[in-house]
Amino acid sequence: MSVASVRRAARESVAGLPREFWWLWTSTLVNRLGAFVATFMTLYLTLERGYSASFVGLVVALHGLGGVVSSLVAGVLTDRLGRRPTLMAAQTSTAFSVALLGFMEHPAAIAAVALLVGMTSNASRPAVQAMMADIVRPEDRVRAFALNYWAINLGFAVSSTVAGFVAEYSYLAGFLGEAALTLVCAVLVYLKLPESRPEKTAAEKAAAEPEIGMGTVLRDGRFMGVVGLSFLISLIFMQGSFGLPLAMGAAGFSTVDYGLVAAVNGVLIVVLQIPVTRFIEHRDPQKLLVISALLAGYGFGLTAFGGSVWSLALTVCVWTLAEIVNSPTQMGLVARLSPLHGRGRYQGMYTMSWAVASLIAPLMAGFAIEHFGAAWLWGATAVLGTIAAGGYWLLMRGLAQDEAGPVETVVEAFAEPVAEAVVGVAAPAKARTKDPVAPAA
Repeated sequence: MSVASVRRAARESVAGLPREFWWLWTSTLVNRLGAFVATFMTLYLTLERGYSASFVGLVVALHGLGGVVSSLVAGVLTDRLGRRPTLMAAQTSTAFSVALLGFMEHPAAIAAVALLVGMTSNASRPAVQAMMADIVRPEDRVRAFALNYWAINLGFAVSSTVAGFVAEYSYLAGFLGEAALTLVCAVLVYLKLPESRPEKTAAEKAAAEPEIGMGTVLRDGRFMGVVGLSFLISLIFMQGSFGLPLAMGAAGFSTVDYGLVAAVNGVLIVVLQIPVTRFIEHRDPQKLLVISALLAGYGFGLTAFGGSVWSLALTVCVWTLAEIVNSPTQMGLVARLSPLHGRGRYQGMYTMSWAVASLIAPLMAGFAIEHFGAAWLWGATAVLGTIAAGGYWLLMRGLAQDEAGPVETVVEAFAEPVAEAVVGVAAPAKARTKDPVAPAA
């Protein structure tokens, strides 16, 4: 490939996205460059403070619980107050709570502030995703979400390396560094990002449409199906952080071995996310999600046969490709299914699926490995991937012709495609407008 073709591909990857998106992208990158707490919380509490594994597990669980709670609250605030004030409040409070955590001495205080950090740090996600859906054209959203995901992983890869050296010098410096960079993000939002929340038109106000609440989200069968499938996919992907190190440790591999294997994931995402997204951007999302679910499940399933560092690295290549395909495609689907004036609540519910999975995945990995062996865990991931693939296939049948309405139940969302397949009679389409500017599929 010539230099000219590479430059042309790079221009096409970033062309057509609004200036506001790039400021939001920059904010995401800066935020992830400062990621310290999530990466070094366990090491800080065990090596620096000398706490037991059980106490560390409690603190990490509280951090995750904070994320579960804030997902829904922040989603509501994103719709009611707006994207910009919610994002600024989340980032400012995150900076304060992270700095505070570095000064806590008493175990109860550490646990309480860890819960607060989990709540504040996760609260910005619904606002970021809703704002991105607001400002980016529907046909460019998969590319935009992929670029944002690339920034997350690029920032994390850099921060993990730099923060490791910072931790050698001072953990407190790491906490304060994350707080400072998070404040920079808040300043960027304040100076460069206007409010993007869509205002209701005169016709919509005259129609006295009912307010979209969390009950509306819960009754949206197709969307809640996506949330459920996102939870299954999250359980699979999070085994790279929980199940894989436990299994490798039990098999006699060293921490250096795990570091080398885990590094493959970050490097591949940074290198392949943009070119792979260019390849899949306008392809059938149903097929992409089905294939990515199978690659994720069986990629982790192959870990059961990994007897060396290199064979384990090859399995990471398989499920990392699944991650590269699944993440922007699924986020684009969430934006597509979210009603214009309820994007915050919908994004909050979607974010919660990952937060809940972060609580359950460690328990799942520990229980399976301790009582049955690592092979059972990897077999379970293959089963979960197969179930998720079947769920995506059923859930998205006829989506282009029939965007399910908010009042559709989960049973209807899955029952109608099955009935059509078995009986041969298609259910009548329901009228729905999710995104007034979305192109016809």
